[in-house]
Amino acid sequence: MNPGLILIVVSGFWVASEIVIAIRRRSSITGASSRDRLSIHAMWVAFAGGPFAGGMLTAVRAARMPPPIRPYAFWGGLALIFVGIAARWTAIGTLKKYFTVDVAIAPDHKVIQHGLYRFVRHPSYSGSLLSSTGLGLAFGNWLSLAAVVLFALAGVAYRVSVEERALIDALGDEYRAYAARTKRLIPGIY
Repeated sequence: MNPGLILIVVSGFWVASEIVIAIRRRSSITGASSRDRLSIHAMWVAFAGGPFAGGMLTAVRAARMPPPIRPYAFWGGLALIFVGIAARWTAIGTLKKYFTVDVAIAPDHKVIQHGLYRFVRHPSYSGSLLSSTGLGLAFGNWLSLAAVVLFALAGVAYRVSVEERALIDALGDEYRAYAARTKRLIPGIY
């Protein structure tokens, strides 16, 4: 099978999974009160704009990865996309009713500290960043990788700031104590 077609199929699976999440997990459906501050829009721009820019930048020949490493970048990138999707779905499954695609607080919201949440406060965003890094690698171009990752980082950085403010406002000291024990996105690092 053609690598370009494989990348399209894998990316299509990733996009389809995000559409399913977006349809099923809005605060208007779950009854949570939205505190989103347009961060959902920032995420959609970041996660659509990055791949678009990255795809366009694959035409820059000078930025292509060396031929010997391209196959490893491609297949490793595809693997990272799947690992990221799995991490995101695992995090969403752990949060259950508390997960919404827009930042929202449920009336009975609690701090979840088990599963992937033992290690980081935002594992679903960590998963999205892994998938984005994988896509950038699969493009086989350093500029493409940079564009996809930088767009994703910008969207996630804004989203995390909005979400943490909402969680601190709603859950107070319990969330502050949890935040003091865990990193945001990368276990033990950040």
